[in-house]
Order: sequence, then structure tokens, then C-alpha cells
Amino acid sequence: MESLKKKKGRVKNIFEILDPLYTLDKTALKYRTPFQLLISTILSAQCTDKQVNMVTGSLFKKYKTPRDYLAAPISELEQDIRPTGFFRNKTKSIKGCCQGLVDLYGGKVPATMEELIKLPGVGRKTANCVLGAAFDVPGVVVDTHVKRLCLRLGLTENQNPDKIEKDIEQLIPKERWRRFSDILIYHGRAVCKARKPDHAHCPVFKLCPSNDIS
Repeated sequence: MESLKKKKGRVKNIFEILDPLYTLDKTALKYRTPFQLLISTILSAQCTDKQVNMVTGSLFKKYKTPRDYLAAPISELEQDIRPTGFFRNKTKSIKGCCQGLVDLYGGKVPATMEELIKLPGVGRKTANCVLGAAFDVPGVVVDTHVKRLCLRLGLTENQNPDKIEKDIEQLIPKERWRRFSDILIYHGRAVCKARKPDHAHCPVFKLCPSNDIS
């Protein structure tokens, strides 16, 4: 079994190889305020950032505050976000989140994990996305790409995103948490894909203990 010290060294090498290869943008989602980012992140579940941005281009002109979303009929909001998929569940999450923002924080998006996860529809992944991009608060964002790559790279044995988050926090300095998440997401989209990872073009192939997965 790989020691923690060796695993940390391997993660350091993975980071330094992949970091220069991918954009420094903290998110591909387009937003102007923390609230817009929060809504976009909720919509991004099981949906591409490109598709979310297409929807939010008009959505953010129509709805500007949490109270605007709360005032909208459910059926109308569902149609407005329908192209992002799972629109009924997302409408419920957005409504719940906005109600929480109004009731708990006067309509403003809070800047701590503890406060954000009190909002209905907001888990640690969404909270870390918002905290990192909008408030520069370090955090490990465990989406489907990060989960897949962390398992393939042997950085965790856990399937639970919250446990994966804690595992990665032990392996890399705090100031690199968010950037490491970002580069794993970009690498997962471009090379280490779910169905068939592109080993031939993977710059960290030799550092991957599960490189026999096809």
C-alpha cells in the first residue's frame, strides 16, 4: 500500500505536469455576482457549462434577485431552465436555495461553507465552487470528473464525494486545493474520459496506478 508521503509526492508531480496545460479560469460558467454563480452551479449538475451559459444569458436578465425566482410560477421557471436537464429538480433546488437566502441571509450569498450548506439544494461541491470562484476561499471541488480521476489515480478509495474531499485535502497544500480540482476537471473532460481514457495522450500516464483501465 502506498505511503502518505509517496502519495503526496506523486500528487505534487501530477499537479506540476498538468497545471501549465490548462486554463487558469476558475470556472467556465459565466456570471457577474456570487448569486449568479450559485444559480449557475446548481444548473450545471449533469449539464455542460456551455449549455448552462446559453440558458443563463437570458435567465439572469429576467431574474436578478432571490425574490425574483421566488415570485416566478414553478411552471414558468421550469421552462426557463428546461434545456439544462432535470429541470423539475433544479427548479425545486433554486426555489429552496433562494428561500434560504432570503430567510437566513437577507438575500445575500454568504462566504463560508457552514452558511452555504444550510441552504436547500446546496451541498459541499456547489459551496466549494462558489467559495473558490467568487470569494477565493480554498476548497476541493469533487464533481464527477474529480471523483473519477481521484479513483483512477489512486488518490482515494472512497466513493463518497465528502470523503474524497477530505482525502485530497491531506495530499496537497491548501493553496492548491481549488486549482488541483480545476485541472482534474479539465483533464477529465479532455483526456481521462469516463468511457475511454486517452492513455496515448495522457502526460501523467506513468504516474497513474490504474492505467490499465480502458
